[in-house]
Amino acid sequence: MSDPDVVVLRQTIHGSDGAELAAAIRERLPDRSVVLARTPAEERELLETARIAVGLDIDEELLAAAENLELFACVFAGTGHLPREALADHGVALTNASGVHKPNIAEHVLGSMITHARQWTRAHRQQERREWRSYETTEVYGSTVAVVGLGAIGSAVVDRLEPFDVDTVGVRYSPEKGGPTDAVYGFDEFHDAVADAEYVVLACPLTEATRGLVDDDALRTMRADAILINIARGPVVDTDALVSALRNSRIRGAALDVTDPEPLPEDHPLWGLGSVTITPHNAGHTPHYYERVADILARNVDRLDGGEELENRVA
Repeated sequence: MSDPDVVVLRQTIHGSDGAELAAAIRERLPDRSVVLARTPAEERELLETARIAVGLDIDEELLAAAENLELFACVFAGTGHLPREALADHGVALTNASGVHKPNIAEHVLGSMITHARQWTRAHRQQERREWRSYETTEVYGSTVAVVGLGAIGSAVVDRLEPFDVDTVGVRYSPEKGGPTDAVYGFDEFHDAVADAEYVVLACPLTEATRGLVDDDALRTMRADAILINIARGPVVDTDALVSALRNSRIRGAALDVTDPEPLPEDHPLWGLGSVTITPHNAGHTPHYYERVADILARNVDRLDGGEELENRVA
């Protein structure tokens, strides 16, 4: 076997394995040698000569043997689990998959907003009982939406809100950079950002600054008719405070794709609250995940060849 240009390491995401990613990369790079490693032994052997590796993780032992490796393309947006210092010491560039979730998670957020505005969960309950009874609803149109985190996903949410003629407020670490929202606040102004919002969308990373960001105090600041939508990480929200706020109607409802704890135990009180919709960390699911990863990689192969700055480079 000739030395491969790209080695796809063992992985499974959303029910799709590395073979699908390898096929997608070959389609975009027909003139390159793209090889799938199916076993630990194959990973070690192929990484000895490969120029590019694509996968979930790479340990320092494998990295030490990868003498020709120039790029590790992580298929996750987060890279905190990777040996970044070792990659740098070996002169290996690191990129991530930031942006691959933009369409599907943004659609999930909009679907959650419409579900709560139009009370689809109540409609489903009444349908199961064959109960024909009218109920009150609201509109997303013309509302105020606070988006906490203006990265790829948060910005995609804002883009898709445009037809709804909403007022948008963004929260980010560097508000001086501005953003796609009508107003931008820093995290130290979080209460000001969410005070007038009918919808508060959490799309921020979990950091020391965001852990427990939505606590009892923040929930008291939010409007009584506000809906909290969390597609970030569970610990961004103080779960006990959220349960209390929902039970006492201090906010109208919540749409939770992530929880703390996660998975949510069967006996957790959140399950029994009719004002809550819960999905099992499923907003990121899409059949197009590997296609989008392959798109990023193909562009970066060209950039690597041309000595250009890599897309999504993190180290």
